[in-house]
Amino acid sequence: MPGRTVGKRNRFRTVGVMAVAAGASLALAACGSTKDTGGSGSAGGGGTGKVGVILPLLTSPFWQSYNDYVPKMATSEGVDALKTVNSNSDPSQQITDISNQLNQGVKGLVVAPLDSAAIEAGLDQADRKGVPVVAVDVAPDKGKVAMVVRADNVAYGTKACDYLGQHVTSGKVVQIMGDLASVNGRDRSQAFRDCVKKKYPKLKVLEIPAKWESDTAASQLGTLLNANPDIKGIYLQAGGVYLAPTLQTLKAKGLLKKAGSAGHITIVSNDGIPQEFDAIRRGEIDATVSQPADAYAKYGMYYIKAAMEGKTFKPGPTDHDSTIVKLPSGILEDQLPAPLVTKDNVDDPKLWGNTVK
Repeated sequence: MPGRTVGKRNRFRTVGVMAVAAGASLALAACGSTKDTGGSGSAGGGGTGKVGVILPLLTSPFWQSYNDYVPKMATSEGVDALKTVNSNSDPSQQITDISNQLNQGVKGLVVAPLDSAAIEAGLDQADRKGVPVVAVDVAPDKGKVAMVVRADNVAYGTKACDYLGQHVTSGKVVQIMGDLASVNGRDRSQAFRDCVKKKYPKLKVLEIPAKWESDTAASQLGTLLNANPDIKGIYLQAGGVYLAPTLQTLKAKGLLKKAGSAGHITIVSNDGIPQEFDAIRRGEIDATVSQPADAYAKYGMYYIKAAMEGKTFKPGPTDHDSTIVKLPSGILEDQLPAPLVTKDNVDDPKLWGNTVK
């Protein structure tokens, strides 16, 4: 997810947060199974109470879908969640939103951080009040959180690199990056660079630092295409924000060619939204990595309930096909599966993007 105060500009998603809170830690069974080990002590409301849910933005189809999943998953997990709050792409507003929720007496918070560093101020407020926090999609650089619920963003960049490298033998490829103030933007960008350098040295990477902003992506891509009309591939780090402006820019320049036809620019994205699936079916893009909006909501609710009950978790495989890892910061992160979607599996009914309108 994004990173700086930019008013109402579109940004994307992306990230997760931190591990064991003192006296309010989560407890993973041996080998990381989400079947908790019981835990001791109490956190938040001792397992009960209102839970605040703070969104980064609602201008992306990904976050719109996540927002729709939240009340359903709260019900299924037995969590009393308040109506979601939209921070509207503004990290400063997000800190205010956290403060407002705490003043309303919530006993737990599920937050999708906009800025990995700035979110620390909000996390510190929650910690002082003894309210556990679960971070979704973006991990904070510092601060106390019970768990980060996030897919492996390094794998996103690597999967995109491998797809382009296997379909573009040489030439220029572009990565339209997220905000580098967000760990998601950093992970995806560096993983893509490292993979190209190591495995596909005949590719030349051009970069657009688009900060999760659709207008920035469109204008910079247009400029880049004017100077480099021979671009052969594009990696969109956030389809929910970058898909529409990318396709519009290519179309305006006569460069939107169907997959399989001469002059087609190979495009791989991240998100797994229905709009990306439709673009794959039309041959406008080639692949996307499906970021699990449904599972983000489900396990955000699961872990906040566990944190409020004082349960703790350990690194290792879980019972829902993911792995809990300890980040260098010491934070625990449940890395959920995020499959690559192409024309071969785009109609798979198990993909969350095929279950929403």
